[in-house]
Amino acid sequence: MGQDISGWRTRLTDEMVVRYTASGQWRGLTIADRARDWAHRAPDAAAVIGGESALTFGQLFDAAAALARTFVGHGLKPGEVVSFQLPNWHEAVIINIAAALTGLIVNPIVPIYRDAEVGFILNDARTRVLFIPDALRSISYIDMVERLRAGLPHLEHVVLVRAERPGYPSFEHWCVPGGNGDSGFPAVDPNAIKLVLYTSGTTGVPKGVLHSHNTLGAEIDAFAAYRSLTAADIVFMPSPVTHIAGYLYGMELLFTRGMTTVLMDRWNAAEAVDLIARHGATFTAAATPFLAELVAELERRQAQLPSLTYFGCGGAPVAPDTVERARIVLPNCLTSRAYGATEAPTVSAGVAAGDPAELGATTDGAILNHEVRIIAPGSGEILSEGCEGEIVTRGPEVMIGYASPEATRESFDAEGFFHTGDLGFLSHQSYITVTGRMKDIIIRGGENIAPKEIEDVLHRHPAVLEAAVVAMPHPRLGETPCAFIVPREGASLDFDEMVSFLESHRVSKQKFPEKIVLVTELPRNAAGKVLKHKLKAQLEG
Repeated sequence: MGQDISGWRTRLTDEMVVRYTASGQWRGLTIADRARDWAHRAPDAAAVIGGESALTFGQLFDAAAALARTFVGHGLKPGEVVSFQLPNWHEAVIINIAAALTGLIVNPIVPIYRDAEVGFILNDARTRVLFIPDALRSISYIDMVERLRAGLPHLEHVVLVRAERPGYPSFEHWCVPGGNGDSGFPAVDPNAIKLVLYTSGTTGVPKGVLHSHNTLGAEIDAFAAYRSLTAADIVFMPSPVTHIAGYLYGMELLFTRGMTTVLMDRWNAAEAVDLIARHGATFTAAATPFLAELVAELERRQAQLPSLTYFGCGGAPVAPDTVERARIVLPNCLTSRAYGATEAPTVSAGVAAGDPAELGATTDGAILNHEVRIIAPGSGEILSEGCEGEIVTRGPEVMIGYASPEATRESFDAEGFFHTGDLGFLSHQSYITVTGRMKDIIIRGGENIAPKEIEDVLHRHPAVLEAAVVAMPHPRLGETPCAFIVPREGASLDFDEMVSFLESHRVSKQKFPEKIVLVTELPRNAAGKVLKHKLKAQLEG
């Protein structure tokens, strides 16, 4: 593995650079190059709208250039890290561009993270500058940083965003206009690390995922082309910009076509309906619960959103019933599941043009810009279409490594395929269906049971809002399934009703959950993934 200017070691090779540059997938552009281009081409066009604020492409780039000059003035050098722990505010977009202008690495941190996660990330990333609010939604970020600061030797500057307090510089102070435009900044290598984003994970310590300017550029270029996006599109982004989907589609995608992006800083289904309608949003991508709640809100209002033409959802399994119901309240919208990870952002991107719309509900979409194999766990044998196995992938948007070299070596094979740890199968020549996580498989008396198969059926029950199936210890069989159910408002479901429903859908009896637990909500991480280890802990405790 080679060493990046940051000091981190990556899996980047000369062969990869030659291959993906020759194919045109690595174009050598930074997000700052793209932002500068649109600032020149359409300086007065709306770029980012959020709350009461709106910035044009010209204003956005001018602010980023001013911030970049401050970075240089404080002695920051290419390869060093700036972190931000912010909601979906336009300041995050400015920080992202400014970092790219100066060759700095940006590190978004999910706002709900507290001392343990934030302390680990800032230390592991060796963060030089941190942007935070003063306090937000009962969390005092300043108090948290003060508790941590003695153990953060690399952290030199803590900058307050949308707040002022003695002893702390403000974002506005760091963005004072002046200087010579965007000249005088260091040359930036497009193959250098541009982003370190720590996996939200469902177990264990977060891992820092390393992306270059080129890997991220390959993703947004391929996605914009695949979805035929234009400058007339309006992106609605409720997903956190501190998560890979929100980061790419909320902060970077707009610079591929000069689109307007509407940021929502806290999810609320009723407000989302109003924002989409007010701005005529045409595109969104969000976690699975957002789609379910948006559909439920529209059904409650007996309303539709005709402007929306695409809703891609992922991060957690999507019930086919939710996609089918969405077609009614989103009449002009292609609603489909998508699949990816922080390490490989968009493995599939919904239904391809001209393909049957129902594939958006029954599969996780057509493979985009990736070479995907399904292999037999253990042996590594490449499996044929329709056979379930581990999903492995390689391509121009796959990360260039983890912050931990050991984790990188463990996750890639000799041919450069990233082992996702997800199970799935291929169908319809280019479509992928994710069936679960390898670690979530329930082994009942030696037989493998995929929780997602049961969850998809349970989601069809009219009383079920959400369902999660996990392994429950069994004295004779080792493990058996247990179903955690979030009932719809005013509804309920007992064990006998669940069994009858599964029987009516011809589910094999050995796959039936042997226990049902009704809960008000499922534990999730910031990406919307259900934390199944917490559910298992309830059963084992």
